[in-house]
Amino acid sequence: MAHLPLKNTLLIASLLLAGHLGAIGAASAQVAGSTTVGISVTEATQVALGWSVKKSILGRTVVNEAGEKIGKIEDLIISPDRSLSYVIVGAGGFIGMGRHNVAIPISQIRDSGGKIVMPGATKAVVAAMPEFKYVNDTARRDLFITSVKQDITLASNRLADLQARAAQSTSEAKAQLDMQITGLQLDLKAAEGKLAEMQRAGANRWKEFESDLNAATARLRKWLSSTSR
Repeated sequence: MAHLPLKNTLLIASLLLAGHLGAIGAASAQVAGSTTVGISVTEATQVALGWSVKKSILGRTVVNEAGEKIGKIEDLIISPDRSLSYVIVGAGGFIGMGRHNVAIPISQIRDSGGKIVMPGATKAVVAAMPEFKYVNDTARRDLFITSVKQDITLASNRLADLQARAAQSTSEAKAQLDMQITGLQLDLKAAEGKLAEMQRAGANRWKEFESDLNAATARLRKWLSSTSR
C-alpha cells in the first residue's frame, strides 16, 4: 500500500477532500441508535484493494452523539477508484473488551463542532465488528489482477458488440463505429500487454506495473462509458 504522511490537524481536510464529510456534516441530526453501523462484503473488498494514506495516524477520538468515546482514528483508506474511503478506528480497549481496529465507511461519521461523531454507535457495536487487517502483498496483487481482468473482459465484450454493429450499419454510422473500434482495440491491446508484462515479471515486482495498469484500465472504462450499447 502507498503511504502519504499526514499531520493529525490535516485529518478533517483529508476527509473533506475525499468528498464525503462535507455532505455528511450538512445532513440533519439523526436519532441515536437509528444508524446502521457496519461494513458490507463489497466494501470490505474495496478496503482490501485500497491504498493506505498513513500506516499509523495518532488521530482524533471518535464519539457517539452522547459524547461516549468509541475509539481513535488510526488510518485512512482510499479505494482504488477513489470513490469510497474509510477510517480505521482503534476500538475496544475498554473493560471487558479487547482492542482491535475496525474499518468504518466515512459516510457513517461526521464532523460536529470539532468532534468526530459516529451516530448510532456504541462501544459494544463497534467492538463486535470484524477486525480490520491489512492484506498481505500477495493477496492484494491477486485482487488487483482479478480487477484488471474483469475490465479487460468487459472491454473485449464491448469491442465484439461494436464490431457486430459496424457490420450491419450504413456507411456514415459504420465510419463512426470503426473509429471507436480502432481506439478500443489499441487500448485493449495495451492493457493486455501491461498485464502480461506484470505477470512475467514475477509476484515480487507487480507494484512496478500497478500505475501503468491503472491508467490502462481507466481508459478501458472510459470506452465502456462512452460507447453505449
